[in-house]
Amino acid sequence: MAWPIAEVARMSGVTARTLRHYDEIGLLPPAWIGTGGHRYYEQRQLLRLQQILVLRALGLGLPEIDRILAAQVDELQALRGHHRRLLAERDRLNALAGTVARTITELEQSRKDGTDMITISRPENLFEGIGPARCMKVLHDFPDLVGAIEQHTSAWTEAEIEADERERTAQMIRLAELLATGKPANADEVQAEIDTQYRTLARIRAATAEEYRAIGRTCVENEHWHAAYESIAPGLATYQRAAIEAYAATRLH
Repeated sequence: MAWPIAEVARMSGVTARTLRHYDEIGLLPPAWIGTGGHRYYEQRQLLRLQQILVLRALGLGLPEIDRILAAQVDELQALRGHHRRLLAERDRLNALAGTVARTITELEQSRKDGTDMITISRPENLFEGIGPARCMKVLHDFPDLVGAIEQHTSAWTEAEIEADERERTAQMIRLAELLATGKPANADEVQAEIDTQYRTLARIRAATAEEYRAIGRTCVENEHWHAAYESIAPGLATYQRAAIEAYAATRLH
Protein backbone atom coordinates (compact mmCIF):
# COMPACT_ATOMS: atom_id res chain seq x y z
CA MET A 1 0.00 0.00 0.00
CA ALA A 2 1.21 3.48 -0.83
CA TRP A 3 0.15 6.89 0.42
CA PRO A 4 0.45 10.18 -1.51
CA ILE A 5 2.47 12.99 0.02
CA ALA A 6 -0.64 14.92 1.05
CA GLU A 7 -1.92 11.96 3.06
CA VAL A 8 1.48 11.39 4.70
CA ALA A 9 1.57 15.06 5.64
CA ARG A 10 -1.89 14.78 7.21
CA MET A 11 -1.03 11.61 9.15
CA SER A 12 2.34 12.77 10.45
CA GLY A 13 1.74 16.47 11.00
CA VAL A 14 4.73 17.24 8.78
CA THR A 15 4.08 19.65 5.94
CA ALA A 16 4.34 18.50 2.35
CA ARG A 17 7.00 21.16 1.85
CA THR A 18 9.11 19.57 4.61
CA LEU A 19 8.65 16.11 3.10
CA ARG A 20 9.82 17.43 -0.26
CA HIS A 21 12.85 18.97 1.47
CA TYR A 22 13.66 15.63 3.12
CA ASP A 23 13.55 14.07 -0.35
CA GLU A 24 15.77 16.76 -1.88
CA ILE A 25 18.51 16.26 0.72
CA GLY A 26 18.29 12.46 0.48
CA LEU A 27 16.98 11.96 4.01
CA LEU A 28 13.58 10.52 3.02
CA PRO A 29 13.11 9.69 -0.67
CA PRO A 30 9.60 8.50 -1.55
CA ALA A 31 8.99 4.89 -2.57
CA TRP A 32 8.20 6.09 -6.06
CA ILE A 33 7.11 9.14 -8.03
CA GLY A 34 3.94 9.01 -10.10
CA THR A 35 2.66 11.04 -13.01
CA GLY A 36 2.95 14.76 -12.55
CA GLY A 37 5.80 14.32 -10.11
CA HIS A 38 3.56 13.25 -7.23
CA ARG A 39 5.45 11.46 -4.46
CA TYR A 40 4.16 8.22 -2.89
CA TYR A 41 5.31 6.59 0.33
CA GLU A 42 5.08 2.98 1.49
CA GLN A 43 5.38 1.43 4.94
CA ARG A 44 9.19 1.45 4.98
CA GLN A 45 9.27 5.19 4.28
CA LEU A 46 6.68 5.83 7.01
CA LEU A 47 8.83 3.92 9.52
CA ARG A 48 11.83 5.99 8.49
CA LEU A 49 9.80 9.18 8.87
CA GLN A 50 8.80 8.08 12.37
CA GLN A 51 12.47 7.67 13.29
CA ILE A 52 13.29 11.10 11.84
CA LEU A 53 10.55 12.74 13.90
CA VAL A 54 11.65 10.97 17.09
CA LEU A 55 15.25 12.09 16.62
CA ARG A 56 14.12 15.63 15.80
CA ALA A 57 12.08 15.67 19.02
CA LEU A 58 15.26 14.70 20.88
CA GLY A 59 16.97 17.82 19.53
CA LEU A 60 19.13 16.31 16.78
CA GLY A 61 19.83 18.19 13.55
CA LEU A 62 19.14 16.77 10.12
CA PRO A 63 22.81 16.01 9.26
CA GLU A 64 23.20 14.03 12.49
CA ILE A 65 19.92 12.19 11.89
CA ASP A 66 21.10 11.29 8.40
CA ARG A 67 24.32 9.81 9.83
CA ILE A 68 22.41 7.80 12.43
CA LEU A 69 19.94 6.37 9.95
CA ALA A 70 22.69 5.58 7.45
CA ALA A 71 24.61 3.63 10.10
CA GLN A 72 21.71 1.54 11.41
CA VAL A 73 21.08 -1.92 10.04
CA ASP A 74 18.14 -3.39 11.93
CA GLU A 75 14.99 -1.24 12.17
CA LEU A 76 13.68 -3.01 15.29
CA GLN A 77 16.98 -2.51 17.10
CA ALA A 78 17.00 1.14 16.04
CA LEU A 79 13.45 1.68 17.34
CA ARG A 80 14.42 0.15 20.66
CA GLY A 81 17.29 2.60 20.86
CA HIS A 82 14.95 5.51 20.08
CA HIS A 83 12.57 4.23 22.74
CA ARG A 84 15.34 4.26 25.34
CA ARG A 85 16.22 7.83 24.38
CA LEU A 86 12.58 8.91 24.72
CA LEU A 87 12.31 7.33 28.17
CA ALA A 88 15.49 9.12 29.24
CA GLU A 89 14.11 12.40 27.89
CA ARG A 90 10.84 11.79 29.74
CA ASP A 91 12.72 11.30 33.00
CA ARG A 92 14.73 14.48 32.38
CA LEU A 93 11.59 16.50 31.70
CA ASN A 94 9.94 15.09 34.82
CA ALA A 95 12.94 16.24 36.87
CA LEU A 96 12.79 19.65 35.18
CA ALA A 97 9.06 19.96 35.87
CA GLY A 98 9.74 19.27 39.54
CA THR A 99 12.45 21.93 39.56
CA VAL A 100 10.17 24.56 38.06
CA ALA A 101 7.34 23.60 40.43
CA ARG A 102 9.58 24.10 43.45
CA THR A 103 10.73 27.48 42.13
CA ILE A 104 7.10 28.57 41.55
CA THR A 105 6.28 27.61 45.13
CA GLU A 106 9.23 29.64 46.43
CA LEU A 107 8.27 32.66 44.33
CA GLU A 108 4.65 32.50 45.48
CA GLN A 109 5.74 32.29 49.10
CA SER A 110 8.17 35.19 48.72
CA ARG A 111 5.39 37.39 47.34
CA LYS A 112 3.10 36.44 50.21
CA ASP A 113 5.88 37.35 52.63
CA GLY A 114 6.49 40.66 50.84
CA THR A 115 10.15 39.91 50.13
CA ASP A 116 11.93 41.16 47.03
CA MET A 117 13.93 38.03 46.23
CA ILE A 118 13.36 34.32 46.63
CA THR A 119 15.34 32.37 49.17
CA ILE A 120 17.04 29.45 47.47
CA SER A 121 17.23 26.72 50.05
CA ARG A 122 18.95 24.34 47.65
CA PRO A 123 20.66 26.46 44.97
CA GLU A 124 21.30 23.44 42.76
CA ASN A 125 17.56 22.96 42.36
CA LEU A 126 17.37 25.70 39.77
CA PHE A 127 19.49 23.65 37.40
CA GLU A 128 18.36 20.15 38.41
CA GLY A 129 17.51 18.20 35.26
CA ILE A 130 19.20 20.81 33.09
CA GLY A 131 22.54 19.19 32.32
CA PRO A 132 24.85 21.35 30.18
CA ALA A 133 25.47 18.75 27.48
CA ARG A 134 21.78 17.99 26.99
CA CYS A 135 20.82 21.62 26.73
CA MET A 136 23.59 22.19 24.22
CA LYS A 137 21.95 19.79 21.77
CA VAL A 138 20.60 22.91 20.14
CA LEU A 139 24.22 23.67 19.19
CA HIS A 140 24.12 21.02 16.49
CA ASP A 141 26.18 23.28 14.21
CA PHE A 142 29.13 22.86 16.59
CA PRO A 143 29.46 19.07 17.05
CA ASP A 144 33.10 19.24 18.23
CA LEU A 145 32.22 21.50 21.15
CA VAL A 146 29.12 19.53 22.13
CA GLY A 147 31.02 16.24 21.82
CA ALA A 148 33.79 17.45 24.09
CA ILE A 149 31.32 18.60 26.74
CA GLU A 150 29.29 15.39 26.58
CA GLN A 151 32.44 13.27 26.86
CA HIS A 152 33.64 15.28 29.84
CA THR A 153 30.34 15.23 31.76
CA SER A 154 29.35 11.63 30.99
CA ALA A 155 31.74 10.29 33.63
CA TRP A 156 30.65 12.67 36.39
CA THR A 157 29.62 11.26 39.74
CA GLU A 158 26.41 12.36 41.47
CA ALA A 159 28.47 14.62 43.74
CA GLU A 160 30.19 16.26 40.76
CA ILE A 161 26.84 16.88 39.06
CA GLU A 162 25.45 18.52 42.22
CA ALA A 163 28.57 20.65 42.60
CA ASP A 164 28.26 21.83 39.00
CA GLU A 165 24.59 22.71 39.49
CA ARG A 166 25.38 24.72 42.63
CA GLU A 167 28.23 26.56 40.93
CA ARG A 168 26.15 27.47 37.86
CA THR A 169 23.38 28.80 40.08
CA ALA A 170 25.91 30.79 42.12
CA GLN A 171 27.30 32.30 38.90
CA MET A 172 23.82 33.32 37.80
CA ILE A 173 23.05 34.89 41.18
CA ARG A 174 26.25 36.95 41.02
CA LEU A 175 25.30 38.10 37.53
CA ALA A 176 21.74 38.88 38.70
CA GLU A 177 23.15 41.11 41.44
CA LEU A 178 25.09 43.08 38.84
CA LEU A 179 21.96 43.35 36.70
CA ALA A 180 20.02 44.67 39.72
CA THR A 181 22.60 47.42 40.27
CA GLY A 182 22.20 48.61 36.69
CA LYS A 183 25.63 47.56 35.44
CA PRO A 184 25.69 47.37 31.62
CA ALA A 185 26.53 44.01 30.06
CA ASN A 186 29.96 45.25 28.96
CA ALA A 187 30.93 46.62 32.39
CA ASP A 188 34.22 45.35 33.79
CA GLU A 189 32.57 43.58 36.71
CA VAL A 190 30.14 41.78 34.40
CA GLN A 191 32.87 40.82 31.96
CA ALA A 192 34.92 39.41 34.86
CA GLU A 193 32.03 37.07 35.68
CA ILE A 194 31.73 36.02 32.03
CA ASP A 195 35.48 35.42 31.95
CA THR A 196 35.12 33.06 34.92
CA GLN A 197 32.38 31.18 33.07
CA TYR A 198 34.47 31.01 29.90
CA ARG A 199 37.53 29.70 31.75
CA THR A 200 35.39 26.98 33.32
CA LEU A 201 34.31 25.92 29.83
CA ALA A 202 37.86 26.23 28.51
CA ARG A 203 39.01 23.54 30.96
CA ILE A 204 36.96 21.18 28.81
CA ARG A 205 37.51 22.89 25.46
CA ALA A 206 38.19 26.50 24.55
CA ALA A 207 35.26 27.84 22.52
CA THR A 208 35.68 30.09 19.51
CA ALA A 209 33.94 33.46 19.39
CA GLU A 210 31.24 32.01 17.15
CA GLU A 211 30.69 29.03 19.44
CA TYR A 212 30.54 31.21 22.55
CA ARG A 213 28.03 33.56 20.92
CA ALA A 214 25.88 30.52 20.10
CA ILE A 215 26.04 29.45 23.75
CA GLY A 216 24.92 32.96 24.70
CA ARG A 217 21.94 32.68 22.36
CA THR A 218 20.83 29.44 23.98
CA CYS A 219 20.33 31.36 27.25
CA VAL A 220 17.38 33.03 25.56
CA GLU A 221 16.37 30.55 22.86
CA ASN A 222 16.57 27.28 24.84
CA GLU A 223 13.45 27.04 26.99
CA HIS A 224 15.16 25.09 29.79
CA TRP A 225 18.06 27.53 30.18
CA HIS A 226 15.74 30.51 29.81
CA ALA A 227 13.40 29.24 32.54
CA ALA A 228 16.31 28.68 34.93
CA TYR A 229 17.76 32.16 34.37
CA GLU A 230 14.39 33.91 34.66
CA SER A 231 13.71 32.01 37.90
CA ILE A 232 16.60 33.94 39.41
CA ALA A 233 15.84 37.39 37.98
CA PRO A 234 13.59 38.66 35.15
CA GLY A 235 15.72 39.70 32.19
CA LEU A 236 18.73 37.69 33.32
CA ALA A 237 18.75 35.45 30.24
CA THR A 238 18.94 38.44 27.89
CA TYR A 239 21.56 40.06 30.12
CA GLN A 240 23.71 36.93 30.03
CA ARG A 241 23.46 36.77 26.23
CA ALA A 242 24.45 40.43 25.88
CA ALA A 243 27.38 39.96 28.25
CA ILE A 244 28.63 36.96 26.27
CA GLU A 245 28.27 38.91 23.01
CA ALA A 246 30.42 41.69 24.46
CA TYR A 247 32.99 39.20 25.74
CA ALA A 248 33.22 37.37 22.40
CA ALA A 249 33.60 40.66 20.53
CA THR A 250 36.45 41.97 22.67
CA ARG A 251 38.31 38.89 23.92
CA LEU A 252 37.77 36.05 21.43
CA HIS A 253 38.79 35.86 17.81
